[in-house]
Amino acid sequence: MLDTATIEFIREHRNDDVRTLALQAKRYPTVDMRKAVVQIEGWQHAREKLPEWAAAEGIIYPPKISMEQCSSEKTAKYKAKLIGSGKRLADLTGGFGIDFSYTARGFDEAYYIERSKELCDIATANFAHLGLNNVKVMNGNSEELLATLPHLDWIFVDPARRDGDGRKVVALSDCEPNILELDLLSKADMAMVKCSPMLDITMACRQLGCVSDIYIVSVNNECKELLLLLNSSCFTTVTTHCVNFLKDGGTQMFSFTQDEEDFAETRYSSEVGKYLYEPNASVQKAGCPKSLSKYHVNKLHPNSNLYTSYEHAHHFPGRIFEVVEVLGFSKADIKRVQALGKANITVRNFPESVQQLRKRLKLSDGGDSYIFATTLNDGSKVLIVCKKVE
Repeated sequence: MLDTATIEFIREHRNDDVRTLALQAKRYPTVDMRKAVVQIEGWQHAREKLPEWAAAEGIIYPPKISMEQCSSEKTAKYKAKLIGSGKRLADLTGGFGIDFSYTARGFDEAYYIERSKELCDIATANFAHLGLNNVKVMNGNSEELLATLPHLDWIFVDPARRDGDGRKVVALSDCEPNILELDLLSKADMAMVKCSPMLDITMACRQLGCVSDIYIVSVNNECKELLLLLNSSCFTTVTTHCVNFLKDGGTQMFSFTQDEEDFAETRYSSEVGKYLYEPNASVQKAGCPKSLSKYHVNKLHPNSNLYTSYEHAHHFPGRIFEVVEVLGFSKADIKRVQALGKANITVRNFPESVQQLRKRLKLSDGGDSYIFATTLNDGSKVLIVCKKVE
């Protein structure tokens, strides 16, 4: 794959700027500069996203787009935790092998299936460097190869979400492989399907059937993955788990069933209390406003996705702010806001964009002050000035 001169060059220059290196190919005639740049760029990307892989010697990285699309180490480990251990696992869409490298460790036998011969070659080399001795790499059509395998404990599948022209697709039927045509539970007791965060969850559950759990996974409040768990022992009650991994290493967790959401009652507030709450990205994707009432918070407006309380709801799954003051749009109030100089502005159920409001209030971005421009339940437009608590 890589000659000795290129490998040595990569080791010596992996902290250098790849754009500069790409222009210096003539200075290093014995080095395959194109391959070297791909490997250096891949390692630099992995250093942040996949630190354990970056620390391993000899890892071969795919082109930049594959590195950008692959799972992070944090989310891959989480999937491995959910899947657990057993006798046999198969990954029908192996790709770069990040998810597989972590899920495979809990099984006696693990099958990596991938239609790209290049990725299979990379995976074979990388798994050896990672000490994975229980794996079998299989190159070919996932449906055909799956039929040749013995019964499995788990199947993992992450269908490609780009069509033949490279355009992004979301619907399960548009992805490759089309898992609606695969009878996954005839070959395994359990299956995990990784989907686009943009997918209509209700429709997907209806199409797949036998969904026992839904995991909506965010990292630093950015929704990254939607995981559907299929169980051969079909469940009538589906539990949705909202997960948000925080920068400080903490994790926000919130779970609910549809029955809990249906029977819960949203309470609305006629005024802003001492604390303001904004649900994290996973909770917002789940669409469970009524279930949040268990935290004893009241919603500001049916369309706002903002909550308030007078008592501090410590474990609320999202950002928590202490309210400094609530202002309107009189000249005196606007002057009071302008005196802040800078602030972090968010608009929720409000007729102006952040850019328009920032220009109107003459505030630069940043600082320790947070302003939520929103509409209250009585229809009044307000600016809620806060400081962050959590």
